[in-house]
Amino acid sequence: MIELQSLSKTYRTADREIVALEDISLTVRDGEIFGIIGLSGAGKSTLVRCINLLERPTSGRVLIDGREITALPRKQLLKLRQSIGMIFQGFNLLEQRTVLHNVTFPLEVSGLRRSEAKARATELLELVGLSDRADSYPSQLSGGQKQRVAIARALATNPKYLLCDEATSALDPNTTRSILELLAEINKQMGVTIVIITHEMKVIDRICDRVAVLDQSRVVEEGAVSEVFTNPRSTIAKELILPDSRVGISAPGGRRIRLTFHAGISQEPLLSRMILECQCPVNILFAETKQLDTRTYGQMLIELPTEPRDAERIIAWLKNSPLDWQEEE
Repeated sequence: MIELQSLSKTYRTADREIVALEDISLTVRDGEIFGIIGLSGAGKSTLVRCINLLERPTSGRVLIDGREITALPRKQLLKLRQSIGMIFQGFNLLEQRTVLHNVTFPLEVSGLRRSEAKARATELLELVGLSDRADSYPSQLSGGQKQRVAIARALATNPKYLLCDEATSALDPNTTRSILELLAEINKQMGVTIVIITHEMKVIDRICDRVAVLDQSRVVEEGAVSEVFTNPRSTIAKELILPDSRVGISAPGGRRIRLTFHAGISQEPLLSRMILECQCPVNILFAETKQLDTRTYGQMLIELPTEPRDAERIIAWLKNSPLDWQEEE
């Protein structure tokens, strides 16, 4: 388990201080895929680098399996880092080494015998689907293949945790999908706990169990993906999760209501029932459904009639309905 307790990070320059993280407290449970999302500059990359102390926090504690690593001597910290793999947006491969030797590199550093390192690397290249590219060089690979090599290298020391810092940001949608499927399979088969840093909602949506939303260096929302995505509370979460639903909000017209259809009622014709029972038409500004955890969820943004009595009739109906709803400003 990874625990971050009141973590803060401040960078100091000659003339000012820059707060990158402020009072972050998070827990990543064993075996889960945990997402951290936010806009550029929110502090995501700094946060993930504080987990393995590539960045030293200014204050607060980092605990790995109950052990405070911020207090470890350098030698013990280096050993502990072998249990924490990391992959990056830019792959960070050694261009003068073959694919095989990129994967064996951390094993060589750890002192493993060359024959054992080669056997382990061969096994991992099979896992990531690149056994036929062992003798290739990074320059001969596609972006997706490079990231697969990076994943194999990160797994070389049998880590318990895998940190992914914008690992799919440089990849096209199809390649992103295949990398996420690979990470999900690694999580399932090997039991590796995965932390994913991203600004892409589709990454969180596809494979994460829980998510934390960062805004201006702080965690503003946290919870199960199914909860946060279907009922975002913070302004930044709404902007990240429901960008298309903002279309038309500034146009003149009636009040706007956001409806959330959770799994138990997503297949029921509640909107039709509301219109028929209230005898009032509504304008649908935005609607979507998605699968989360094999369950269907839906969201809809509607515009109420401009006649106040009609609008209040619909509000009264919603108050007695099973729908989650809120009025948009």
